[in-house]
Amino acid sequence: MIELSIAEIAQAIGASVIGQGSTLVTDSVETDSRLVTSGGLFIAKPGEVTDGHEFVGAAKAAGAAAAVVEHEVDVELPQLVVADSVKALGLLASFVLERVRSRGQLKVIGVTGSNGKTTTKNLLRAILSEVGDTVAPIESFNNEVGAPISVLRINEDTKFLVVELGAGGPGSIRYLARMVRPDVGVVLKVGLAHVGEFGGIEATARIKGELVEELGADATLLLNADDGYVRDLAQFTSLKPVWFGTAQSDYQASRLALTETGTEFTMHWPDGSEQQVSLRILGEHHVMNALAALAVADRLGISRAVAVTAIENLPMAERWRMQVLNRADGVTIINDAYNASPDSMRAALQTLAQLGKRGHRTVAVLGEMAELGEYSAESHDSIGRLVVRLNIDQLVVVGLRAKLIHMGASQEGSWDGESRFFESIDDAFAYLRGMLVSGDVVLVKSSKSANLRHLGDDLMEVSV
Repeated sequence: MIELSIAEIAQAIGASVIGQGSTLVTDSVETDSRLVTSGGLFIAKPGEVTDGHEFVGAAKAAGAAAAVVEHEVDVELPQLVVADSVKALGLLASFVLERVRSRGQLKVIGVTGSNGKTTTKNLLRAILSEVGDTVAPIESFNNEVGAPISVLRINEDTKFLVVELGAGGPGSIRYLARMVRPDVGVVLKVGLAHVGEFGGIEATARIKGELVEELGADATLLLNADDGYVRDLAQFTSLKPVWFGTAQSDYQASRLALTETGTEFTMHWPDGSEQQVSLRILGEHHVMNALAALAVADRLGISRAVAVTAIENLPMAERWRMQVLNRADGVTIINDAYNASPDSMRAALQTLAQLGKRGHRTVAVLGEMAELGEYSAESHDSIGRLVVRLNIDQLVVVGLRAKLIHMGASQEGSWDGESRFFESIDDAFAYLRGMLVSGDVVLVKSSKSANLRHLGDDLMEVSV
């Protein structure tokens, strides 16, 4: 973070100051006391399990210059008292962002969508880092806490800031968009992620549209031409959208092809020129994310050659996101168990099925898709049936909340043992360890809460 006095921070967040000490905050802002470093600022955030106020002492021991609190704590450390520490975090992020922005070089890219935000963010980081100091979120820091923490990583030298805007309900993306005021806004997809929480895909679309509505008159808006819900968002702005997709678009992909080592497509630029792109990231659904990243880079004036080379050199989207692991015995593990929605599950299974056409036995290890609410039963059942229709050779379903995947598959076809159900990860691991052979391709896919990402790691580490 930029260097700020405690008095400046107090004014920015509307805090009263208690205590004496260092007058400057010179390091990062953290909500986790274990991450605090000398000169940093600790945000004491109440939580569902633990209360950050209990760790102000630990933050002091780690070298914190001050703490933002909702009530005074009996620790000899300067304390900035506010009514709501999370809102204070957002106010501080806006203050720092505007100060850095006033110096003229910073560009902010805001990315939202039901799927693909993290991959697109990582692709953008790979490109933008080639031409200037770039800050982008770690993991999925995309909510009212994670997004401002990411913003507060910037300093006077930062040229590009990439922000993921995650949906937490009506008004959530509007809040983040007003905080960061993107120069470039990207909407990737409106899908079934969080649909149970929001009350339907139309409600999800309205929330994603908050980014579109909040973009300034000088901003650039990029929309996915292949997604009908995203196309409809154009009506909520006077900006002329820039379109990307496999349909007729300003930035268009054609001739998509899955290979053993990644994904290839032909890039069509707005001036009519073409370029072959070979991603090391597996899955045709990631082509849309690549298109978005390349379109943003092009609109920012970055060399197309530099942009394409940067994304071609990216070894994977991120850990546990279509992460390809090749065992010494010839078994390939695709660990994609960080997030799962019906849309991303379908895309991953289609990738697995395509690999099966190359002579590989395909094994889908699937767990729960969380946050689907009333749509959960139907969605899990339909995924099981899809596995059969895609001719996946073996289905392994793990966890009681995912059992309907197994039941749907069993009812769809005349399978005889091709679908197996296990309540525990340990039992599933034991079964898989005994049945996998050279040439098998195994997809491990679930929401993070199902913990199958660790099963994918364990399968990679099996002694062979």
